[in-house]
Amino acid sequence: MNRMISAMVMLILSATISGQERPIVKLDKLLSNIDTITAEINQLIVESDGGILEESQIIMHIKRPEGFYWETVTPFPELLVTNGKRLWNYQPDLEQVVIEDWNPDQSALAAQLLYGKTENLEEDYYIVAIEAEQSQTFELKPKSPDNLYELITISFINSSLELIYIENSSGERTAWQFTSSDINPPLGEDLFEFIPPDGIEIIYNSID
Repeated sequence: MNRMISAMVMLILSATISGQERPIVKLDKLLSNIDTITAEINQLIVESDGGILEESQIIMHIKRPEGFYWETVTPFPELLVTNGKRLWNYQPDLEQVVIEDWNPDQSALAAQLLYGKTENLEEDYYIVAIEAEQSQTFELKPKSPDNLYELITISFINSSLELIYIENSSGERTAWQFTSSDINPPLGEDLFEFIPPDGIEIIYNSID
């Protein structure tokens, strides 16, 4: 009888453990729900000594697989737009746009996560999930000391993006606070193309 009870306990325990999802699986499920996203973001960049390097307001649109629109509204207007093949960097104050080839694999980690590219994440990062009643937070810490990042944190509230926090190897910290977001709104392809205004300087970098 004792052996039977022990066997049943072990079976229950093994079922509980095997039924627990790995953090990467939970993160992937949350991100995989996003095909398009429109968001307003407060961005704060803090230097390693604690000084505030930049505070800015951002408008962001993403359309998978590769559409990305990032408009800095304040304090210095700037627009980054890519269709996955070309990147336009428009700076109204300088009256110029820089156009260059774009490789999505070279985009920053935070952008890749928003694209849902989590396939190789566990190879480079230890991932911990911290869960509360309505929130889920994921901490990513690099396995290699040569990584560009020290810590990446992604937080969701009721499955909606709330915060992305990044600390790089030099101690600089960046926080994206999502003040409003709309998941899976219809976004046209033309949003991820840019037609330069008349009269501005156009600079081409490595365009075929």
